[in-house]
Amino acid sequence: MPVTTALRRTLAVIAALPLLTLAACGYGSQAKDDDTAKIAEGAEKIDGLDSVRIGYFGNITHATPLVANQKGFFQKALGATEAKYAVFNAGPSEIEALNSGSIDIGWIGPSPAINGYTKSGGKNLRIIGGSASGGVKLVVNPDKIKSLKDVKGKRIATPQLGNTQDVAFLNWIAEQGWKVDAQSGKGDVTVVRSDNKVTPNAFKSGSIDGAWVPEPTASRLVAEGGKVLLDESALWPDEKFVITNIIVSQTFLKEHPKAVQAVLKASVDTTAWITTHPDDAKAAANAQLEQDSGKALPADVLDPAWESIRVTDDPLAATLDAEAEHAVKAGLLEQPDLNGIYDLTLLNKVLKAKGKPAVDDAGLGVQ
Repeated sequence: MPVTTALRRTLAVIAALPLLTLAACGYGSQAKDDDTAKIAEGAEKIDGLDSVRIGYFGNITHATPLVANQKGFFQKALGATEAKYAVFNAGPSEIEALNSGSIDIGWIGPSPAINGYTKSGGKNLRIIGGSASGGVKLVVNPDKIKSLKDVKGKRIATPQLGNTQDVAFLNWIAEQGWKVDAQSGKGDVTVVRSDNKVTPNAFKSGSIDGAWVPEPTASRLVAEGGKVLLDESALWPDEKFVITNIIVSQTFLKEHPKAVQAVLKASVDTTAWITTHPDDAKAAANAQLEQDSGKALPADVLDPAWESIRVTDDPLAATLDAEAEHAVKAGLLEQPDLNGIYDLTLLNKVLKAKGKPAVDDAGLGVQ
């Protein structure tokens, strides 16, 4: 079964580091507007709004908004308020769009969400729900690396210094008792920071021996002859960790709670539909990817990528907190104040109405 929900990686990087990029960026289009919403005849506007602007990545880890857009679930929930979309390929650009008011609600990874929250002093966004978990793997050249201990002394790529996969890999290295300088990537393992768009070519050329990467990059490497040596899910309790959350502008949340609740209802409905219609959902997600970027994923990449992701309404807040601690231990993050980053009030209201259990904010919710 495909997707469930996930809370993935890391945090606001210390001032010396650049803004973190969202996991698995590079497979979507640059902030592209899509105004093709279909509004049902006789529908009414929510909160008097003409539109709600929704941002997401053209990436399979954003299965929920991809499917909800393609199947019209957002528009159905919003009535005569038009659902408008912007597709991003980097976390910082989506945070900038949220800060400027260009979007109201967005699907994004934990690193840019935390980075945006801490850099604004806790004033610009809230995480209001979960969306996906999993979808991160260590893929290696099986001729060079046959076991986990063989990783020592090899060149392994991560997407970016301080991003969610980079922090996870550095934490895993430390747990093996190996030493690596986080900034330079040099040590018992050489950590090569490589954009997800170019990592498959680097792997093919032999300039790297493997990569700790999100989907669909991991499955692209497997299609090039790589072997999955470790699925990061195996390192987490219940094999769950956050990879995608739902965020909202605090201003929009305060002024238009009914619209936010409508989008959350559509998200919960989409999660349920994906779970019960996995094959149709996979096809819908890929169709939206093609519409957004002009290129669908081939079956040998799409199928394994889809299987490794779990959609979920739970933001898996405890794993977000753990990821922050991993970044602090690696020396990539000053101890962040994440109190108030979550507001799950409306999500839990939606879940209760559907007879589903409430989700937890791990003590990081609005007081």
